[in-house]
Amino acid sequence: MLFDSHAHLDASRFDKDRDQVIKRAKEAGISYIMNPGADYESSMRAVELAEANDFIYAAVGVHPHEAKTLDDMMLSLLKAMARKPKVKAIGEIGLDYHYDFSPRDEQRYWFEKQLLMAKSLKMPVIIHDREANQDVYDILCETNAFETGVLMHCYSGSGELAKAYVKKGAYISIAGPITFKNVRKGIEVVESVPLDRLMIETDAPYLTPEPYRGKRNESAYVAYVAKKIAEIKGCSYEEVASATMSNAKKFFDIK
Repeated sequence: MLFDSHAHLDASRFDKDRDQVIKRAKEAGISYIMNPGADYESSMRAVELAEANDFIYAAVGVHPHEAKTLDDMMLSLLKAMARKPKVKAIGEIGLDYHYDFSPRDEQRYWFEKQLLMAKSLKMPVIIHDREANQDVYDILCETNAFETGVLMHCYSGSGELAKAYVKKGAYISIAGPITFKNVRKGIEVVESVPLDRLMIETDAPYLTPEPYRGKRNESAYVAYVAKKIAEIKGCSYEEVASATMSNAKKFFDIK
């Protein structure tokens, strides 16, 4: 029984066979899937998908790539959407200094505004951090986002920073790249973070794990992430499945 804590099943790459992908996930023992939004439209699609499938939940938010599209009106619409019963978090939100599709000052401004919105709703946040480690950490600390819950999605920082996040009460989510060859930093992170602070994810349709690397990712493949974590930690697959399921249900307040 597994919880894929991050999958974009609303993405256009699933348009032709979304129902089959969801069916395969269920058949593979995926008990829950969290589908975050990346902009207003995908947040709406995530909610619709969650409302149509009992084991799928949604998060709503605007990804740093799309920060330039945000305004106060859209933020208030997102806040209203976040009150729907199947919405369990604000996300994915954060900073991305790799592509800079939105100016960095705008990314930081709307990241902080969405964090404050999450706090006002008493909801946890799903964080995207690419090559912006210090700024993400500083803004999370300044807004005291840890109070309502922080999940570092597809974590790519150092083991030391992961330890700092865990001390603050955050969770660290591990994705397909942990299965790649020469992934030293990822192994260091898994070794550094206790099982009770780990989650697993696919980030489907991206970041496909071995042995399917190069193909479209889907929720059924999250099992390969769990297996690799068990191998690194020297524990059973069942222990990893149970711990990550428990962590995700607690974080997203799923009874």
